[in-house]
Amino acid sequence: MALDADEEILQDFLVEAGEILEKLSEQLVDLEQHPDDSDLLNAIFRGFHTVKGGAGFLQLEALVNCCHSAENVFDILRNHKRKVTPDLMDVVLEALDNVNAMFEEVRNREEPTPAPDELIEALDALAKPESEDTPAAEAPTPAQESSSADVGPQGDQGDITDDEFEQLLDALADEKSDGQKPVGNGQVSTPAESAGGSDSDEITDDEFEALLDQLHGKGQFAGAPAEVETAKADTDTSGGPEKSSGDADLISDDEFENLLDELHGKGAGPSAGEPKPSPAPSSKAEPAPEPKKAEAKAESKAAAKPAPAPAREAAPAGETTVRVDTKRLDDIMNMVGELVLVRNRLQRLGSESEDEHMHKAVANLDVVTTDLQAAVMQTRMQPIKKVFGRFPRVVRDLARSLKKEVNLVMHGEETDLDKNLVEALADPLVHLVRNSVDHGVEAPDVREKAGKPRAGTVTLSAEQEGDHILLSIVDDGAGMDPNVLRRKAVEKGLYDQDAADRLTDNECFNLIFAAGFSTKDQISDVSGRGVGMDVVKTKIGQLNGQINIMSEQGKGTSIIIKVPLTLAIMPTLMIMLGDQSFALPLVNVVEIFHLDLTKTNIVDGKECIVVRDKVFPLFHIKRWLVHGAAGQAEPENAHVVIVAMGTKQVGFVVDQLIGQEEVVIKPLGRALQGTPGMAGATITGDGRIALIIDVPSLLQHYG
Repeated sequence: MALDADEEILQDFLVEAGEILEKLSEQLVDLEQHPDDSDLLNAIFRGFHTVKGGAGFLQLEALVNCCHSAENVFDILRNHKRKVTPDLMDVVLEALDNVNAMFEEVRNREEPTPAPDELIEALDALAKPESEDTPAAEAPTPAQESSSADVGPQGDQGDITDDEFEQLLDALADEKSDGQKPVGNGQVSTPAESAGGSDSDEITDDEFEALLDQLHGKGQFAGAPAEVETAKADTDTSGGPEKSSGDADLISDDEFENLLDELHGKGAGPSAGEPKPSPAPSSKAEPAPEPKKAEAKAESKAAAKPAPAPAREAAPAGETTVRVDTKRLDDIMNMVGELVLVRNRLQRLGSESEDEHMHKAVANLDVVTTDLQAAVMQTRMQPIKKVFGRFPRVVRDLARSLKKEVNLVMHGEETDLDKNLVEALADPLVHLVRNSVDHGVEAPDVREKAGKPRAGTVTLSAEQEGDHILLSIVDDGAGMDPNVLRRKAVEKGLYDQDAADRLTDNECFNLIFAAGFSTKDQISDVSGRGVGMDVVKTKIGQLNGQINIMSEQGKGTSIIIKVPLTLAIMPTLMIMLGDQSFALPLVNVVEIFHLDLTKTNIVDGKECIVVRDKVFPLFHIKRWLVHGAAGQAEPENAHVVIVAMGTKQVGFVVDQLIGQEEVVIKPLGRALQGTPGMAGATITGDGRIALIIDVPSLLQHYG
């Protein structure tokens, strides 16, 4: 491998090939649903072909070989010489896995590990037609042949190039394959007169004489094979064939130009435009103007490879994008964060001033800062498609291993969210989708007996709601039985029987997020160990997100996740505990109300409040977070903030509500790092430092 290759070239390859490989994973799964989609087959063929080309340029032989074998399979498939089958797809998907593994090694500047020999052999076997007696009508047309040479537009001088000469020979060979051979003066010979052409690019005596007969009339010009070879060898791309003045038998420049004029029209070289349709092979030998047939075939062949020419013209559009290190974007985001803090401070000072000009200036600064903040955040945004793209393959492989039929439907793939969130959501979503396929969707026979379609459906969707993203994973499977979950909770020792009986259905559904909890009796390579869903809950909690489950027996299950749009700048509710400021992430806040603290209840030894027939545990967080507050007498009235974390909702008692404020999260200093319940710190509008509360961590440590 050319590990010392130009870094920029290598980066370009990694970016381009990375995007293609992501797309290939989706396209291959899509192909199984639509095996006869010619556009899809061609797109997959081009994908492997493009990656192979880039890898070849960087001398990545192992990658080239695997892509080449896969490309050959799709060449056969797109020419309808073989059908797409699940077994064929297993081999191709294994090839893609190997290509992806090699690609990762290249990304890490390692020599790629070649694909196993048996895989390459399996691909090569699939790259042959299902039947060797494939009808001639299925043979690829010249426009489909990927190996035809690049041909650029001819210059004004009309000199023939090596490539044009080759096309001319191919056109003649095509005429022979049509069962007709030009003899001269528009005459044709029947197959009986033809000795049966070879597939070689070498021109034969008869072919060359027939060509000359077209130019000079029957029998007026004779040439020898050696001279033909000389003419061919002496042709170069910069000029015409070198003419030997001493040898009259060699074809002259003028004669070649006349030949080209006949093929392409006066003064025109081979066209790189749309290929003209090749005439259909005729079973009858009908007299036809041979030069026109040759022209159509030659143009069709010439157009096969130069199709990318328009892309070259459009190349400047690619220069409008710039590759920027994400660290630089993070630095800009931090500086915008500082600007937000200054804006908050000026707004507070401006509100205390009676100067109208000051008010206008602060209002303008507010608008500009908000727009700048949105623009910088946009540079960090990525479509959630980056995560969604892997699921068609996950669902396909899992359904095949479980012998289930599952359709995956995706909505809102273009929904944008912060790059860091895209990466952080990948693992939780994989767990949830696998869970829906494994636990949710029933086996085809079971579904049929229940009057459902044999194939289950898992719907994955994303949408933006204000400054949050809503993600949902919905299946039309068996749903969950709350009583089974209650029984399991007692068996696992999570609850005693009385406590389990008091659980609402929704609380039962949320039990699946408990560590070590599994509804599967049999442990498999997919599930049954009770790990996975607790990891999901922890991860969503770390992202200041919430997760809820709704399920109906026989109808299916919905899992809804709500996460903030970005992790850098956070909308918060500013509160006071004593004389200290704290910030509660607004994503955790459900509602706020004023409460008479004398009307609380004690349930299972915990102080609780009842709001609209719902019971919430109540926590006096001032006792945890403010030094010396534990022994103080509690007031009779206080503000209560209901906060949600994961699937739980609790009430926090606070002294004072300041209002909503956007804050920039600053990491705690080394001495304070790891402080329970603290996510970081920020500077408030009045210039004070406020600690940002990490709700899950706070409750885990103190509650």
